[in-house]
Amino acid sequence: MEYNYLKMEVKKSIALIAHDNMKKELIDWVYEHREILGKHYLRGTGTTAKLVAEKTGLPVKLYKSGPLGGDQQIGARIAEEKINLMIFFWDPLEAQPHDPDVKALLRIAVLYNIPVANNRATADFILSSPLMSMEYNRKLINYSKLMITRTAKFLNEN
Repeated sequence: MEYNYLKMEVKKSIALIAHDNMKKELIDWVYEHREILGKHYLRGTGTTAKLVAEKTGLPVKLYKSGPLGGDQQIGARIAEEKINLMIFFWDPLEAQPHDPDVKALLRIAVLYNIPVANNRATADFILSSPLMSMEYNRKLINYSKLMITRTAKFLNEN
């Protein structure tokens, strides 16, 4: 398998997302870690970004609300290599009307090999990692080449 490498700078671009029932949890987490998070670029969807900025005093670039396309905007920024870490506190007990968008966002995060935290414990582990304060080269499968190889194999078999 062929790989590409993408450099993640010392100053990370972090997406902050939370479903309605998890917004307070995320805001509390950001507030507790505002000193560390203040050293990075913060981005977020709709209400979450607005509340995080208001409650913590940290600057947060605002995208649309998740159900109005914000999840897709974040996914696009991941694909454009403009976001390289995602903290997404989602509600496991509540079905969301935009669940397909959430699934697509998580798929893009895995495809581009970015760290993702879906709960406080994972977010704590990511933030406390020594890699948060240094450059990091993400190893990505070269899916473009892989798809060409698979297509060629399929055509040869048929």
